[in-house]
Amino acid sequence: MDSQHQVIVAAGVTNEPVDRGQALAMVKGVKGNTGSHPEEVSADAGFFSTRAVIGLKALGVEPFIPPDKTKHTVHLSPAPRGRIPKALSVVERMRRKLRTRRGKKRYALRMETVEPVLGQIKQGRGFRQSLLRGLNKVRGEWRLIWTGHNLLKLFAALWEPRLLGQGVVAEGMAP
Repeated sequence: MDSQHQVIVAAGVTNEPVDRGQALAMVKGVKGNTGSHPEEVSADAGFFSTRAVIGLKALGVEPFIPPDKTKHTVHLSPAPRGRIPKALSVVERMRRKLRTRRGKKRYALRMETVEPVLGQIKQGRGFRQSLLRGLNKVRGEWRLIWTGHNLLKLFAALWEPRLLGQGVVAEGMAP
């Protein structure tokens, strides 16, 4: 998601039971759609894998992906101060990173970008499950949903109404 306007910049559908192998594919999709990789990625625990974290870092993308699923009500203790021990695994490093002030702040952005979009699509537009069957058909159906979402977001971002007489019109449009 684009964090400023909640525009979907890459999305995918898979028949895999978990999203574990999808983080790199999504980042490559962002590059294909926008021409560049994002600076950072925040994703839920379902996307975490050591391979994904290493691959994202190799692309110059800073990952904020928890290795463990945690409840929103659980407050983690702050990260230990001092140098990060070299012997820590990728999992341990990510746990420590997400306990820092910066890590918590960056990961929390998901609640402002991704989660509202999912809510808008599921609750606001009533799209809770695919109406079609078969991976290719479901991909096509979701692409229509994402396109509709993006058109609404882009329209809202570009719409700058101004009052003319008694009606409200957009710049360049007749009343």
